[in-house]
Amino acid sequence: MNHSRFALITGASSGIGNCFARALAERGKSVILVARSEDKLHRLAAELGGAHQVRIEVMPFDLSVAGAGKALADAIKARRLETDWVINNAGFGARGEFWKIPLARQLDMIHLHLNAMMELTHAFVPAMVEWREGGIINVSSMTSFQPMGYFAMYAATKAFMTSFSMGLAEELRPYGVRVVTLCPGGTRTNFVVEGDTANRRRFPGGPQPPEEVVREALASLDQGGGLVVPRWPNKLTVFAQRFLPRETVAKMAARFSAPPRP
Repeated sequence: MNHSRFALITGASSGIGNCFARALAERGKSVILVARSEDKLHRLAAELGGAHQVRIEVMPFDLSVAGAGKALADAIKARRLETDWVINNAGFGARGEFWKIPLARQLDMIHLHLNAMMELTHAFVPAMVEWREGGIINVSSMTSFQPMGYFAMYAATKAFMTSFSMGLAEELRPYGVRVVTLCPGGTRTNFVVEGDTANRRRFPGGPQPPEEVVREALASLDQGGGLVVPRWPNKLTVFAQRFLPRETVAKMAARFSAPPRP
């Protein structure tokens, strides 16, 4: 790990992104913290800067805005912050019937999950290839492995992210750039799912601590990258889907995700 270069972390103000920032600072890695919540970022930066001998840069950005990923990359390069790790973590979900969720909000999700991820990855990969080292962690989801009614746009954007990340990993492997495709299940964070309900059916076992998710992702990165589905029940769920028709998987997922009927 090159400690003079930075790790860019989007969605760093809370949850998985916050845990990535803490874990990397403990490793002595300087970090660029990105999220919409400037106050939270400055509090985190002050805490990490006081506890570790690392550089902390705060860059408030709303990456759901069209072109925000490129604007962020340009701003980082203007500060001359060499970046050899990119952790695309920012995201949100919207649950409900597709035609009832405002189109503008669903386009925000596409900008955030897809456009910003593509823009940031495309901006920083060339330098990683030149250096023959670097790392990318794209935080996808278990929902990326099946179509999911009532969560259709979220699952579709995450399916794109998983496919793109795994394909990119093979392109970058000869250059020493490692890619982790991280697909957690339910995680104990304040991740916002718009339209969610308190009494919706959930997987048994409860949500996973974000620290555990981050440990598995970084362990995979240390070993060369790859697909990470944390926890054995989640791994078995993904594996079992291979033996079922896609239509059956989609129907089962929709029944699980559907809002309660009045």
